[in-house]
Amino acid sequence: MSWWDSYRAVYGAELRAAAVEYVEHGWPLVPGPGADVLLDTGTVLDVIEVPAELGRQVCATLRDRGMVVPVAATPHDTWWFPMTPNHQLPAELSLHTDVVLHTDGIGVLAPPTERPDGWVQWRVRPSFTGYEVPDAAVIVDAVQAAVRLRSAVVRQPETVGRAS
Repeated sequence: MSWWDSYRAVYGAELRAAAVEYVEHGWPLVPGPGADVLLDTGTVLDVIEVPAELGRQVCATLRDRGMVVPVAATPHDTWWFPMTPNHQLPAELSLHTDVVLHTDGIGVLAPPTERPDGWVQWRVRPSFTGYEVPDAAVIVDAVQAAVRLRSAVVRQPETVGRAS
């Protein structure tokens, strides 16, 4: 067996194991093309996806509140957070095109899915949190806080290098 065939066999086993693990813990899947693992949104969970820089701030905000939640990173420099379904984005977040709510049966690529440009991977594995789906209001509030902080930093005038 060539190295590539061996790699594909191991990767296929890893995908199947992840899919079984998600389903055993109540996270529904939808069939995907090829070897993709797609979480089904809209019934058990929804997913909010943000740029990685916002994702890091969301995690910091949640940590400050004593919370740890599952977090996945994509090869497209975005992070996503599962949350309870049927929660609308507030108007403030709807204005930001880089904040995306996946719901209503949209399949979201889940780890360990491989894309041509990289892997979808866990930053915080759901097994670490007992596969608990965090409350949407908590996640959305943390995303709002991160967006507000980003906006405040952008609006501050630069003072570095100025004479007093």
